[in-house]
Amino acid sequence: MRNVLIDEVDDIDRAVLAIRTDYAPDHVVAWHRHRRAQFLYSAQGFMRAETVDGSWVVPAHRAVLIPPGTEHQVTMMSGGTRSLYIEPGAVPWFPRRPRVVDVSPLLRELVLAAVEVEPRYPRRGRDAALMALLLHELNGLAPLPLDLPLPRDERLRALCESFLTAPDVHDPPARWAARLHVSERTLNRLFHAETGMSFTRWRQRACVLHALPPLAEGRPIADIAAALGYESPAAFSTMFLRLLGASPREYRAADPGP
Repeated sequence: MRNVLIDEVDDIDRAVLAIRTDYAPDHVVAWHRHRRAQFLYSAQGFMRAETVDGSWVVPAHRAVLIPPGTEHQVTMMSGGTRSLYIEPGAVPWFPRRPRVVDVSPLLRELVLAAVEVEPRYPRRGRDAALMALLLHELNGLAPLPLDLPLPRDERLRALCESFLTAPDVHDPPARWAARLHVSERTLNRLFHAETGMSFTRWRQRACVLHALPPLAEGRPIADIAAALGYESPAAFSTMFLRLLGASPREYRAADPGP
């Protein structure tokens, strides 16, 4: 199926429905939820998925698992998606909160084939076997550390969202504390309570995740590091490696391409 809303076909009695959707750059799919679990694959470009609890950066050729009933918003930085909408009973192992996952070459080809299948595919035969194999491949996908918790406290969340528009790795906690009219110690306690992370760790992760789209676009690493406030490309690369387990150059080289 192509460019079909899941609500139009949700009542079809099949465990898996696959839909291809094309989007213009910077398109925002406003807050919504699905009855089914969703495997949302970024066919090209980056996506950003958000819930009340956090945001998830989804690079090209990776996917985000969205649990059934989870209210979320998705910003498409470019390109389109391939989605699998799955009956909750078929994936009892599905995570309780969104999770970005790696996508193997086999799973990628299965997903691309699935979106060509008619929604009322026969219960036996090639198409049913394809969907069954997809369910097997989805179980146990490797998670990627591409999530950023967001606080529910309205004042702190507003500061976090403002920071995400122009992150600076040296943005001082004193500035945040002053805006909230609290001490730095109280600020850090609030960050721990709301996100499970310290202010410093959250700030570092936000900067690394912000770097992924320009890195994929081929921008010089030195320019990316400078824009985020790092003293040198080496300092940026060290933090990038610590979070993602690969240097910026290695991460860029590992992209499977279109």
